[in-house]
Amino acid sequence: MTAYIFPGQGAQFSGMGKPLYDQYPLAKALFERANEILHFPITELMFGGTEDDLRQTKVTQPAIFLHSVLSAMCFPDFAPDMVAGHSLGEFSALVAAKALSFEEGLLLVSARAQAMQKACEAEPSTMAAVMGLADEKVEEICASISGIVVAANYNCPGQLVISGAIPAVDQACEAIKAAGAKRALRLPVGGAFHSPLMEPARLELAEAIHKAQIEAPICPIYQNVDGNPQTNPQIIKQNLLMQLTSPVRWTQSICQMAADGATHFIEFGPGNVLQGLVRKIAPDVQTNGCPA
Repeated sequence: MTAYIFPGQGAQFSGMGKPLYDQYPLAKALFERANEILHFPITELMFGGTEDDLRQTKVTQPAIFLHSVLSAMCFPDFAPDMVAGHSLGEFSALVAAKALSFEEGLLLVSARAQAMQKACEAEPSTMAAVMGLADEKVEEICASISGIVVAANYNCPGQLVISGAIPAVDQACEAIKAAGAKRALRLPVGGAFHSPLMEPARLELAEAIHKAQIEAPICPIYQNVDGNPQTNPQIIKQNLLMQLTSPVRWTQSICQMAADGATHFIEFGPGNVLQGLVRKIAPDVQTNGCPA
């Protein structure tokens, strides 16, 4: 069985999507449509923007969404047995799996990016990567810290990201290093994604998610909040909202997909980060990226 996976924020690079634009009339048309929907020339920023341009959340999330979704749409014989996306990638997966229209998916991603940016600006917050310490120990340390700091991304065994208020994250990093972690290092992000500090974003996005026309996908989507397969549109909506303040359970998702029969994972979108994570989680499966 084949699983299609879609990356999240952080995979962007200048020039992303240009080969799709040049090679596929469908991609070119939808890129131009995206410029109209967003009311700014995102193609110019994707194809020739600076690193700083692409790091703006209002640009980053739609850019990765566009690259991922259009790669899938231009892929010959698109026929997944299951899909999953890392954080933002969950929206890409839903559009690729025909649960959500391209236009509505892009509008939701744009609204999500802006809501998250506002939440980031409301309180100084950050994230940190932890390497080489058991998840349970990291969770225990976070729970012992005064202030908001939680496990946010379960990326693969031995690699976890924590998220929260800056003082709490810094304290947790010191305690995590003292407990024997190989590394506990703050990430260059402007907010505490997938933590309780994203509650304002969740509230802001709730109406748009509830109004969205989400249909049953063509195959199960393994969602971040619990790593389980889902096809029920109402539960998919609930999970999309919960995802903003809940951890990304990527390790659990890939383990469940492999247990359910996935032997081949194809990554659609910029970069190859997810392929590397999948190989660490399920070393016996085959992985590769989409050639587009």
